Amino acid sequence: MKRRQLEMTFRKGAGRGAPGRARRKGAGRPPRGPRSSEKHKVRAQLDPRQPQHVIVRIVGGIRLRRRAGWRAVRHAMGVALRRHDFRVCHASIQATHVHFIVEADDRMALARGMQGLQIACAKRFNALRRRRGALFSDRYHPRPLATPTEVRHAVRYVLNNWRRHGEDCFAVPDARLDPYSSASTFAPWNPRPHSETHPHRERLPVAMPTTWLLGVGWRRGGAISPFARPGALA
Repeated sequence: MKRRQLEMTFRKGAGRGAPGRARRKGAGRPPRGPRSSEKHKVRAQLDPRQPQHVIVRIVGGIRLRRRAGWRAVRHAMGVALRRHDFRVCHASIQATHVHFIVEADDRMALARGMQGLQIACAKRFNALRRRRGALFSDRYHPRPLATPTEVRHAVRYVLNNWRRHGEDCFAVPDARLDPYSSASTFAPWNPRPHSETHPHRERLPVAMPTTWLLGVGWRRGGAISPFARPGALA
């Protein structure tokens, strides 16, 4: 008697990511916190002429907009200055996340630059707070800035982000610049060297932009007010 091999039939949705099967509800990597995780997919190719607006989020229960957080980010940005293919040009520290506007020569330079930045920040923060564990909750989220309008909008959004979150209410009345950002190094707002205006105040170390968009192009849209309260970033 000839034997016939039986075929196995799978219930629809029973597997994880197998060809031809539906995704099972609840399958995959769960989010670390209230937000969904950044998708683990291959990063898009990077145009070195375009700056990147990068957001990194902090684990729950930690407020980074404190002295220890500021010192940790400042240390990490100083470490980043040693790289020639990755430049942090603007930064803003908020309670639960950090904004950066960076330039990178290619996709790998961005990945390694952000990795080094986050590692250096986490190590310094943990040492200052005498804690252990992760500081950042998920992958960094980059957004390329391809036009002068996009760059101007991003710079305005990042340097004035404290007003969007209401942090300016805790500052001195009529404060112009966010002390937890690189606003004091933004030439249109502070044309004199930082040491001349605040000789006893430290600042976040930034790199000078080398792209036309971040160095010159954004000016086509006009000046940026330090008192603007930015809305949602398009």
